[in-house]
Amino acid sequence: MEQHRKKDPKSTFAAVQKAVTYLLLTIWAVIVLFPFYWMVLTSLKDYGAYNAEHTPSFFTLAPTLENYRNAFTTVPLMGYLLNTLIFTVITTALMLFVITLAAYAFARLNFRGKDLVFTLFLSLMMIPTELVIITNFATITNLKLRNTFAGLVLPSVTSVFYIYLLKENFEQVPDELYRAAKVDGTSDLKYLWKVMIPICRPTLITVTILKIIECWNSYAWPRLITDDPSYFLVSNGIQEIRENGFGRENIPAMMAAVVVISLPLIVLFFLFRKKIMAGVSQGGIKG
Repeated sequence: MEQHRKKDPKSTFAAVQKAVTYLLLTIWAVIVLFPFYWMVLTSLKDYGAYNAEHTPSFFTLAPTLENYRNAFTTVPLMGYLLNTLIFTVITTALMLFVITLAAYAFARLNFRGKDLVFTLFLSLMMIPTELVIITNFATITNLKLRNTFAGLVLPSVTSVFYIYLLKENFEQVPDELYRAAKVDGTSDLKYLWKVMIPICRPTLITVTILKIIECWNSYAWPRLITDDPSYFLVSNGIQEIRENGFGRENIPAMMAAVVVISLPLIVLFFLFRKKIMAGVSQGGIKG
């Protein structure tokens, strides 16, 4: 009994600590998820009912899907979604090809000045994004690629951060595998395809998902390089919806469009959230 009583304070402290932790996590979850709840709730409110609210209502007794119908009929939202899908698929595929070869070269190949070149690559991360956008805009304009998918895609086909992440992951693969493959006469490209990529698949999946999210949310560059609605992406389409579609007053209709645009990314994240965390952990641990 005495031993049991001595353990009680520690057990009580652990229980209180656990309860406080869950309470704080719950509060944080409510803060993070509330904007999404408010977005969906607003999209389900009737335009007249929304404007008649003197104080915001946290629920609605008469939900409507009329706002979602307007999102697809008032402006070409489906066209924006298709443009974004094409842009995302092409950009992600090209980027994976480029960063995989670059990361493999820095991780496994020996050539003069490799460390210097890689250091210069990393230094590019210190350059402000605004300066890069200005340079890219001048280049794309001089090449007469404005209002084209090529102009949208080309500045995004590589990433210094993803090259660094993948290089660190490649370096975790034992050198013995590489030497054994070379003894068997395996080429570097075959070794990369048959050995490195399967082993580092979690990191590649993570990079793919993060790039998809980045492309889907891209705003500044598409807005700068395209003024033809035929090439608008969903993020640019929101502004066009606000100005020329529903007007500044119809907030429920705008929220319906935002829900439609956000849904693919939300589904993607929930389907692959474990792979994202596994890939980031694998890419950041050396040993």
